[in-house]
Amino acid sequence: MRRILFVTSNRIGDAVLSTGLLDHLLRTYPQARFTVACGTVAEGVFLRMPRLERLILMEKRRDRRHWLPLWAASAFTRWDLVVDIRASALPYLVPARRRARMRRCQGAKVAQLAAVLGLDPPPLPVVWTAPEDEARADALLPPGRLLVLAPTANWTGKIWPAERFVELGQRLLAGALAGAAIAVMAGPGAMERELAAPVLAAFPAAIDLAGRLSLPEAAACLKRASLFIGNDSGLMHLAAAAGAPTLGLFGPTPAAEYAPAGRRAAASMAADGTMAGLPVAQALDAAMLLLGAA
Repeated sequence: MRRILFVTSNRIGDAVLSTGLLDHLLRTYPQARFTVACGTVAEGVFLRMPRLERLILMEKRRDRRHWLPLWAASAFTRWDLVVDIRASALPYLVPARRRARMRRCQGAKVAQLAAVLGLDPPPLPVVWTAPEDEARADALLPPGRLLVLAPTANWTGKIWPAERFVELGQRLLAGALAGAAIAVMAGPGAMERELAAPVLAAFPAAIDLAGRLSLPEAAACLKRASLFIGNDSGLMHLAAAAGAPTLGLFGPTPAAEYAPAGRRAAASMAADGTMAGLPVAQALDAAMLLLGAA
């Protein structure tokens, strides 16, 4: 097995979830070189991946024309294996000895992905960082316990009210995480920063990481978290993959499918399917269970 083409998601969260498959392939084929195709926003998920020969960025175009540049970039290589979690026709349009293609099914997303290669149990997602990412995290974060809040998401329906993040953070810092440092994370852009602003304002001593980190740097910081609490988002999936105790907050999106996947991860789901329907007390109970302090 020498060359593997892996076609993954446009979105950060789904791209992170797919890293479990890549980690399995890295361990199974230690001599293989990898080409990964992903969306532009997900680039940082794979930048530090071992044995990455090429990263092909796909920019979404009308009428699915974004597949044409990927075909042109891959059609003249003889692939030992093509893995496509996008369920496209590409694996059958390029020369390959073996092909594995996503088929839509029910259940947790990691289990759906594992079915592509017939794996059971599903391999957990991972993160890849470089020494410079770890150094950046060391420079930004103090030693000791750390609470990370991520109060943003890519659409408003998935966002828990900022005042509830504040109340939950205050209760944790007054109790189970007394003496811990606090950091606030968000993605890049003015909108994400605006969403994070009320939480930052409520914690003047918080470490402001909103929009200030690359994805590998964010992963390095999340490795150091004693507890991460965030909406259903790419950062939530990254935190779980980094090994942080991760609590994902869910309303309209299905936690059964998109709950954070990690060795210490849980989801708290609103009973009425709205973020407003998720009380602080319920999230606090879930956080305490993750901390082992319930």
